[in-house]
Amino acid sequence: MPDDARLHQHWLAQLQENGYRLTAPRRAVVEIVAASQHMLDPQMIYEQARRQYPRLGLVTVYRTLEKLEQLGLVQRVHQPQGCQAFIAAAHGHQHPLICQVCGRVEYFDGDSEIVESLSSSVSRQSGYRIRDHWLQFFGLCGECQGKNSAQN
Repeated sequence: MPDDARLHQHWLAQLQENGYRLTAPRRAVVEIVAASQHMLDPQMIYEQARRQYPRLGLVTVYRTLEKLEQLGLVQRVHQPQGCQAFIAAAHGHQHPLICQVCGRVEYFDGDSEIVESLSSSVSRQSGYRIRDHWLQFFGLCGECQGKNSAQN
């Protein structure tokens, strides 16, 4: 079974174990998000999931995303232009690298010396005791960089 299919089944099991019904519209939303390696905003999820379940409502997309986020299965991406999108939650302590052109998401280790050094520096400078952090980087993936340089 491919990884996205396992992830899809895991998410459905988590929803069911937490008392949520596994309706056809909810299944369609879960399948779209679990299979994607790109950040997706609710409208994109809605449009893709409606191909599988034409009677899907946008409210169901938002409610399903909210439940998946509460269960720690997806995480919200706050984009520089203000629109929020969602990605599968990282495993362990990782942070997303997000392509601003194609929306592809990759992760980097959040326990790296650089992140720890930054946290310590901010703590010393501000006097805060840092308990947690949330870090996202936006840029261009290698594929989009190649396309961009080919166009110039």
